[in-house]
Amino acid sequence: MGKKNLQELWEYIMTQVELSISPANFNTWFCSSFIVKISDDGVVYIGVPSQFFKDWYIKKFHTLLLKIIREVSYEFRNIEYLIVKDEHRKLPKETKKTSGILELPLDEFYINKSDNLNPRYTFETFVVGSFNTLAYTAAQAALQRPGISYNPLFIYGGTGRGKTHLIQAIGNQFKKQFQGRKVFYLTSEKFAIDYTDSVQAGTANRFKDKYRQYDLLIMDDVQFLSKKEKTQEELFHLFNALHDTNKQIIFSSDCAPVIIPDIAERLKGRLASGMTVDIGEPDTESRMAIIQKKAALHGFMLSDEVIEYVATSMTGSIRELEGMVNSIVCHAQIKGYAPDIAEVRQSLRSFTRPQKNISVKNIVDKVAEFYGIDQESIYEKTRRREVVRPRQVIMYILREDFNISYPTIGTKLGGRDHTTVIHSCEKIKREITVDTTLLKEIQSIRTILV
Repeated sequence: MGKKNLQELWEYIMTQVELSISPANFNTWFCSSFIVKISDDGVVYIGVPSQFFKDWYIKKFHTLLLKIIREVSYEFRNIEYLIVKDEHRKLPKETKKTSGILELPLDEFYINKSDNLNPRYTFETFVVGSFNTLAYTAAQAALQRPGISYNPLFIYGGTGRGKTHLIQAIGNQFKKQFQGRKVFYLTSEKFAIDYTDSVQAGTANRFKDKYRQYDLLIMDDVQFLSKKEKTQEELFHLFNALHDTNKQIIFSSDCAPVIIPDIAERLKGRLASGMTVDIGEPDTESRMAIIQKKAALHGFMLSDEVIEYVATSMTGSIRELEGMVNSIVCHAQIKGYAPDIAEVRQSLRSFTRPQKNISVKNIVDKVAEFYGIDQESIYEKTRRREVVRPRQVIMYILREDFNISYPTIGTKLGGRDHTTVIHSCEKIKREITVDTTLLKEIQSIRTILV
């Protein structure tokens, strides 16, 4: 798409939205919104006129908007909604082209088409702490003797811990160090799609040749190859071809290779045959360093009090932590000054998990209301889809946020067996790593439970 400002991107999104909803809905909900900014990690911030609009966007339009922006580029990872006052809303076009808030060369967010790498993911912007030192050191060692020292290099850890940043930083550094050699980054899901398409089109040999040409192959989220037997077989042969010629291979996953379910044993053996290293949960000092660096990249200096408060209050992933910083920075850009501790406390309400003194019935009632279903249906034995998902979300929140035992949750929700509760919690835990809409729903629910 080349260089396009935020206004042009929003106009494209609006043309797609208009094709998907009624004219009345479109005129009601989209005439006074716009893109405020796009953060470094690909979060698109949409300005809306009120809390009512924000809630409605999250509930009714989030999935549609996310689908549209990801069709533009999968580097756009998520959407956040900001309530923006009228004076910041209807700016003339000439202002939009010069405003630091509303104008951004979008090609900076576009991946390099030849290698799929995001140029923003570098070692210079990667914060090293006690939680990821080993992974960082292994990455540096792999670059010193690619294809020989640690091959493959397998990095795993929970969602939002910085795995993608690190493995893409390896790719970007490899390009600098070894000019002329070929590097390629992709997700395992994209690999599976490419393989399936090549089989259907009768171009399997071209597919094999394409992936065997790289000197460094980086595959993200390899756990999604679970149950994809044909794709696993193809990766097994590709692995052997690259490894036998000392080409460097790097994988990432949310868990160690030995415990990825439904992966052929011979492929598991290959995945675990080099260096396997995990990225743990960041400690408080590391979290403070991440906040400080992230804000500095936006040109903002936050007070020590604000940095410490955010670092100790946000207990989720680094991605959630960065999302909070992006929100603070975005509000600061609109207001023209860095927020104080009181404003940050208010902002943090939408990110923090709920207090522990809330009853199970209260949670059931609020979640049922959120999904628009009858509260009593949660306790019934029904397997209707519109009831099953909310029930699983309730179980997940009761376990994750309130640390209630599995048997107690089962008893409270209609006398269900604890194994059913375990299955439901694990299912939601897996799905929120890939389903942004579900993650957004749970974040919204947590907000209303505060």
